[in-house]
Amino acid sequence: MRLAPLFAAAALAVSSPALADHHAEAPSLEQVLSSEHRADDAPRDQYRRPAETLAFFEVEPTMRVLEYGPGGGWYTRVLLPWIAPQGHYLAMQPDTGPREEGQASWAERFHASIEASGMTGGDSVTAFESDEIPDGVEGSVDRILVFRSLHGMLNNEIADTQLRTMRRLLADDGMVGVVQHRAPADASYSYANGGRGYLRQEDVIALFTINGFELVAASEINANPDDPANWEGGVWTLPPVLAGGDSNREAMLAIGESDRMTLLFRKAD
Repeated sequence: MRLAPLFAAAALAVSSPALADHHAEAPSLEQVLSSEHRADDAPRDQYRRPAETLAFFEVEPTMRVLEYGPGGGWYTRVLLPWIAPQGHYLAMQPDTGPREEGQASWAERFHASIEASGMTGGDSVTAFESDEIPDGVEGSVDRILVFRSLHGMLNNEIADTQLRTMRRLLADDGMVGVVQHRAPADASYSYANGGRGYLRQEDVIALFTINGFELVAASEINANPDDPANWEGGVWTLPPVLAGGDSNREAMLAIGESDRMTLLFRKAD
């Protein structure tokens, strides 16, 4: 059965500077992070630590880097301007199901969205759904980055198929970097099954292990000890969603975004 989309490409912001062609002078990561097109995104850097996170994942701008489920585009606005001038940026979305005649595919909508935002990467940008992998992509990807998306895979019962697809896409020495909302180690299954956004770190490692990966390293880069990770309304209680509205708003802002695990995996033999 095909599933409804987990993410919406159309949510990408429309205030990004245009990339020049693939041979243009490439910006450094520091230049991308401090650029004007990230003015609305930059306040989240204190919680998401993009420079430190990408360094931990050993991402280089000359690599073939795949972002899984770009969603609202926060990391897309970091990765695409940094990777496309020298490497290749790829975006993969789970199968969005059948389309009506004349309806644009997710990949077409993604490309239209980044064009509208000014992030034009030309031939160095590839977007596709996980059931429509383009020729030549399997076995070629240096890094796959999964930001706060594992709970969505579990909730939609596609985690195993998506991870096995990722394994096929990786080059022999490729790796998968994961940032995910973290439940306490003693959290119950009913709380840490993905429905509230939080997962136990040991469960995430086990999920990757049974799908052909091994853990390379774990980091506390994106940890937040102020988050008790026990919200009845789930991770969306905290910024940036603030699902409770004005109720305890200042207290939630003081806590900041969720406690997160940061994990790096490679293909197991």
